[in-house]
Amino acid sequence: MIVFPAIDLKAGQVVRLAEGDMDRATVYGDNPAAQAKLFADAGATHLHVVDLDGAFAGASVNGDAVAGIVAAFPGKVQLGGGIRNRAAVERWLGLGVERVVIGTAALEDPDFVRDAAAAHPERIVVAVDARDGFVAIKGWADVSTVPVADLGKRFEDAGVAALLFTDVGRDGLLKGCNVAATTALAREVAIPVIASGGVAGIEDIHALTGQPGIEGVITGRALYDGRLDLAEAIRVAA
Repeated sequence: MIVFPAIDLKAGQVVRLAEGDMDRATVYGDNPAAQAKLFADAGATHLHVVDLDGAFAGASVNGDAVAGIVAAFPGKVQLGGGIRNRAAVERWLGLGVERVVIGTAALEDPDFVRDAAAAHPERIVVAVDARDGFVAIKGWADVSTVPVADLGKRFEDAGVAALLFTDVGRDGLLKGCNVAATTALAREVAIPVIASGGVAGIEDIHALTGQPGIEGVITGRALYDGRLDLAEAIRVAA
């Protein structure tokens, strides 16, 4: 299982949000590239980056910071936030991002996701963000009537790399990962699932490691607050 340390970007700074609320941001640094290097030094081979401003704007806002991270991190960078058309996909993959994460557009424009996945097999990740079991979009500001498993099943034959499942109600709150919901989704869809939201400590890594269909786990605040040691998490996940 892959451990993805997270770098969330707001106004060029490294932040963490509580439940996806932009007004509840904690700033952890003003040098995203340096943070990426620290994660690499701790043994990370993969990195999850989110342009939070871009998620709300519908287009890249923290592009310079993302470019700096890609240049500083020797491993594979996965990027989400405001990627809603092919031009954005092509831009980021061309600049060295390994995989792009598509959320809102996966619900509103599924043909775009299918076309992108066909052009770039295994490099498109579909974000399945959930509030009470239903898909949340537009920076988690809106909640749809589509169950999370239904959205995932729409892309089973599209060649996407993974589904990124986030329990929005736990994100940034250190409540513990929703292992039950994450593993249930992995059982229902024929696409690998990445767990996200609420990781509180090494117990969450233990709980997810070895679960069928779970490709990886994203962790942010637990690392920044010192509740989870990244090197230990990587060892356990391996």
